[in-house]
Amino acid sequence: MKITAVIVDDEVIAREVLRNYLTKYCPQVEILGEAENIKQAVPLIQTSQPQLVFLDVEMPFGNAFDVLEATRDCSYETIFITAFSQYSLQALNKSASYYILKPIDIQELIVAVNKVAENIEQKDALNRNKILLENLRLKPEKQQLILPTLQGFDVVKIEDIIRLQADGNFTQVYLKDTSRKMVCRFLKHFDDLLDAPFVRVHRSHIINTDFVKSYHKSGTATLLDDTEIEVSGNFKERFLNLFS
Repeated sequence: MKITAVIVDDEVIAREVLRNYLTKYCPQVEILGEAENIKQAVPLIQTSQPQLVFLDVEMPFGNAFDVLEATRDCSYETIFITAFSQYSLQALNKSASYYILKPIDIQELIVAVNKVAENIEQKDALNRNKILLENLRLKPEKQQLILPTLQGFDVVKIEDIIRLQADGNFTQVYLKDTSRKMVCRFLKHFDDLLDAPFVRVHRSHIINTDFVKSYHKSGTATLLDDTEIEVSGNFKERFLNLFS
C-alpha cells in the first residue's frame, strides 16, 4: 500500500538524508513535496493533502506545533523529527505520537512508518495531533494521556490517575473511577513522563500525591481509596519534600 507524504525540515541535508532513507528502506512512501519552514509547509499540506507528514519540531518562523495548528482541518498522520528536547518529548509521548530523534536511525524510521501504515490501513480514528495541540494549551495536570493497551488504546485525563504499579513488562494504571488499565509500557516510561503531583515512591509504584490521605513514619502512604503504598528509603526524601 502506498502512503503519500511530505517532508518539513529547515535543513537541506536533513531532508535529503530522510528522502534517501525513505526511497531505499520505505519504498511504500510516496513523497509529494518538501518544505523548509512553516510558511511553505502549511500551503503544501493543505494543497497536497498527504496521509503522512514528516515534521521537524524546531524551524524558522514557528515550530511543528504551529504547523499542526494551521492545518488542524487536514487529516494526516505525523512522524516528528526532533533533536532531544525534554519538553517536546514529554508532549509527544503523552499524545502517543511517533517521533524519531536526530540523527535518524534507519530502524526507528522503518518502525514508525510501519506503525503509521497500520493506522491508515485499519482507519485508526485516534487523532494524536488534536490531543497533542490540546495538551500544549493545558497545565500538565489537566492534560490527557494516551495509554496503549493490549486491545488498542485508552485516553485518560492525567488528573484522574491515582497511581501506577509495575507489572512485569506492563504497568497497571489505577483511576479514580475505580477502573484499572493494563498498559503496554514499563513503569519507567511514566516516571520520565509524569511530573508533580506524581512521584516515584518505590521501584514498583508511582503515586499521585493529590490522592494521598496520610503518611506513617514507618514508610507507608495511604491514598484516598485506602490503598496503602510502601515509600521506600531511596524515594522517601523526594516524597516528603512535596509536602514540606
